[in-house]
Amino acid sequence: MPDMHDLNSVTEFLYSLRNRGSKYGLERMEALAESIANPEKRFSSIHVAGTNGKGSVCAMLESIYRSNGYKTGLFTSPHLIRLNERIQINRIPISDLDLATYVNELRSQCDEQFSSDNYPSFFEFMAAIAFQHFAKEAVDIAIIETGLGGRLDATNILSPELSIITSIGKDHTDILGDTIEAITREKAGIIKPNAPVLIGNLPDISKSIIKDKANDLKTECYTLENYLEKESLPTTNLEGTYQKQNAALASYATEILCKRFPIKNTNGLNQVEWKGRWQKLKLNRQTLILDSTHNTEACLQLEENLFKHIAESGKKPIIVTGILGNERAQDIMPLLSQNAHSLYLVEPNQPRSCSAEALAAMIPKSQSVATIPSQLEKLFSKDCCHIGDENDTILITGSIYLIAEVLTLLEGHEEDRIGQDLI
Repeated sequence: MPDMHDLNSVTEFLYSLRNRGSKYGLERMEALAESIANPEKRFSSIHVAGTNGKGSVCAMLESIYRSNGYKTGLFTSPHLIRLNERIQINRIPISDLDLATYVNELRSQCDEQFSSDNYPSFFEFMAAIAFQHFAKEAVDIAIIETGLGGRLDATNILSPELSIITSIGKDHTDILGDTIEAITREKAGIIKPNAPVLIGNLPDISKSIIKDKANDLKTECYTLENYLEKESLPTTNLEGTYQKQNAALASYATEILCKRFPIKNTNGLNQVEWKGRWQKLKLNRQTLILDSTHNTEACLQLEENLFKHIAESGKKPIIVTGILGNERAQDIMPLLSQNAHSLYLVEPNQPRSCSAEALAAMIPKSQSVATIPSQLEKLFSKDCCHIGDENDTILITGSIYLIAEVLTLLEGHEEDRIGQDLI
């Protein structure tokens, strides 16, 4: 069993796995799980996929079940500040010592079993550790978020009580395919025999593909549409109509599973902790809003919240943005420039970050807004925001990695050596 001083070597090992890149396919993950006695078979789970909303739905389900007395597991990615956030029980991240213990045990197993060119990936390691932790601690139910896609995702070795597909949109097209049909088939890969599937508001073609897959597997397909025919959108402390729709999905999921996991209420929907989704922070007399907006669908959700904020406050916010990928930036920049008092352009510490010059070039010529290229370290430090005046609102939006870096600065943490990688 490692002592605390082993944590540095554990972190370096995980960092080395991350640098080897991502690997897709289930054969290696299945072999890894079998070598540790298939911990994923020793707890009940809900498996959640989707282009947007899957993290919020996971957080909502966890909050509902925990508030009803269940011992919950939660596996999500990426992390915002510390790697441990990815694996939680009753919303408490795995301890450094437990993480180190699992990593060292799993590393010994993998060194014996796998060749260097077929070694498990960083995400596979993390998923295996989550499954071990949830099994060992005997959670009543674990909420598991896919890393990317579904069909070939490492989490897809689960046999869940329920699968949920929150939304379908074009994102990660280099991996999942560049059509809605192709992306839908990847997400639909999480549907299993004898386990119902619940879907959110999806394109018609996506609904058709998923219903056909469910029919082929002789499993029930529930839709958010059906639920809203008889129920109104529930309330939640997370802001935006889309979050109410996510809350409806979570609420419907608990109805579907009510015989196996009865609950008394869904009050947990109003106690959801989920950072970086229109998250408001009071800093001295300023208001900071952190909102991850990483694709076209999320851009529409940001637009709703932005318009509402400007209507209520009577003025445009100062906006700080950093975006990964030109395609995403082309969708987001016109919205931000139209609704910003001034616009700070930064580059998250990620390989695919757009340069400040590239972002500025995407602002429509018809819009005149002050743009300021900058670095996050000049804008934020522990408990401080160095731009704007008293009573100003500063919106930080764009990549989830931007949000992570800002929170790390504001909370005075050291940057995580693992980095906030998705996979």
